[in-house]
Amino acid sequence: MKRSSSKRPAGATGDSEFKLDDFLPYRLAVTSSSVSRLFARRYAEAFDLSIPEWRVIAVVGRFGTLSPGTVGEATEMDKVKVSRAAGNLVARGLLKQTQDPTDGRGRLLSLTRKGAAVHREAIPLARDLEQSLSQGLSQTEWATLRKVLWRLNAHAHTIAGTDNGSEVD
Repeated sequence: MKRSSSKRPAGATGDSEFKLDDFLPYRLAVTSSSVSRLFARRYAEAFDLSIPEWRVIAVVGRFGTLSPGTVGEATEMDKVKVSRAAGNLVARGLLKQTQDPTDGRGRLLSLTRKGAAVHREAIPLARDLEQSLSQGLSQTEWATLRKVLWRLNAHAHTIAGTDNGSEVD
């Protein structure tokens, strides 16, 4: 973006100009939003699912019965987002919520038959969309991108002093 004036705006410092478009957190957020919107549109059309709902179904479908907290950790979604998504999925009959037998206050989430069917049908769509995205890069670039994103996420967790960003076991 070009400035309409050669004058430096009030509060500007230093000789180098900060370029938001080149700032990694911004670039990651913009790219993530673009990709998420693409997936959201497809999931909404095919299954009437939001991205948070899809993430809950994907994680519970992969790992089985989980607590909402574990779903949040696996998807890096906050408690409120997991709770809303799970509530919507329970109301639609895709997910069931039961009391955790080891924790009287805890809840466990699992897919219903209908939810498992949606999970099975959504996986090929997810893979097809990912394949379409990958065609924008060479095979080497795609493999490198995947590896670098895993490493960057793990390193961000290390810096933050949190879990290493690995998958749920």
